[in-house]
Amino acid sequence: MFARNLLGDILGHDELAGAEIALFDIDAGRLATSDLVARRVMEALDAPAKVVPTTDRHEALDGADYAINMIQVGGYEPCTVTDFDVPKRFGLRQTIGDTLGIGGIMRGLRTIPVLRSMCADMEALCPDVWFLNYTNPMAINCRAVTRTSSIKTVGLCHSVQGTAFELSLDLGIPYRDIDYVAAGINHMAFYLRFERDGEDLYPQLRALADAGTAPDHNRVRYEVLRRFGFFVTESSEHFAEYVPWFIKTARPDLIERLNIPLDEYPRRCREQIAGWEAERARLEDDGPIDVRPSFEYAATIIRSVETGKPRVIYGNVPNDGLIDDLPAGCIVEVPCLVDGNGVQPTRIGALPPQLAALIRTNVNVQELTVEAALSGRRDHVYHAAMLDPHTAAELDLDEIHTLVDALLEAHGDWIPPLS
Repeated sequence: MFARNLLGDILGHDELAGAEIALFDIDAGRLATSDLVARRVMEALDAPAKVVPTTDRHEALDGADYAINMIQVGGYEPCTVTDFDVPKRFGLRQTIGDTLGIGGIMRGLRTIPVLRSMCADMEALCPDVWFLNYTNPMAINCRAVTRTSSIKTVGLCHSVQGTAFELSLDLGIPYRDIDYVAAGINHMAFYLRFERDGEDLYPQLRALADAGTAPDHNRVRYEVLRRFGFFVTESSEHFAEYVPWFIKTARPDLIERLNIPLDEYPRRCREQIAGWEAERARLEDDGPIDVRPSFEYAATIIRSVETGKPRVIYGNVPNDGLIDDLPAGCIVEVPCLVDGNGVQPTRIGALPPQLAALIRTNVNVQELTVEAALSGRRDHVYHAAMLDPHTAAELDLDEIHTLVDALLEAHGDWIPPLS
């Protein structure tokens, strides 16, 4: 998904079409498929780019101006399967498990060491690089990087702009006519302003929520709108596991009423793996490739830095005086101006107090996970899990402790030893 979309976005711009792109993967077979996709995108766009596939990370990073990260440490098997199957034995169910919750904690613990190693390479080989991170858990990963590395880093996601597009469909309003400002943390940012030609569109959204006519797949988020007064930028299936109210194994009626798809991420992984294989076979047989602009921000950033033309994106950056009522240094998602000076975050000020309070429950888990990974202290993994809203709503302290032990044992060498 990301490789094809980002290559299409980058090579679709005249200013970037002649770029040299290094494709790096630890899996030579998968790398060959990415190389095939890149060359077919080049052909479709008639782009004179140079593509260099390599399994040598040093070769890929040497002299790079931009490094785009979209890895999944441990892959679907064994690690994602473990993240879901072990908690299920304890009666703890998840939907996505890649950002927060017990799955997000484990993913952070196994990803942070790899990112630190990558950043050490960048400091040696391309110290002026812009590191554009798409890998989840976004806030946890970016917090670890910004605490330990001098590399310029911004975390990127499509939830803000993607949700705005979804809401435009809900309201029957062209997406290009909508103006908004959002802020918070990744996957838990809220639209502070959502307008068309100066008209507040929140009354129309609240009318959909009150009437019960919101799309079936978005019942959770419209319920949050009713209760908190603002619309959150990440999907209902994601958001359901960031809070204690929606996924309760003892309440199957609640899960059904809110249409929450349990074990959704493993299902998507299986579909994407099958789709990737099918696409490879089709391209090897000279089948067509679909290249169209995406909602992703990477190409926008590169284009604006290279040309100096200013554009606005939403980025995940350290909270250096950007949001007053969130902890200093935590990773926040805010609008950023991008031009020849790089990525420049916008100061938001204070969030509505109910939103800041809700977000802080997630920041607590993020900070403790980062602390566990950087310090090597096992007790901070327990602390993170105990304070996770969804995990704490389902399990008692003894169960959480035992679950953490079981997950760490099941992950084996994928997570560095903790003491």
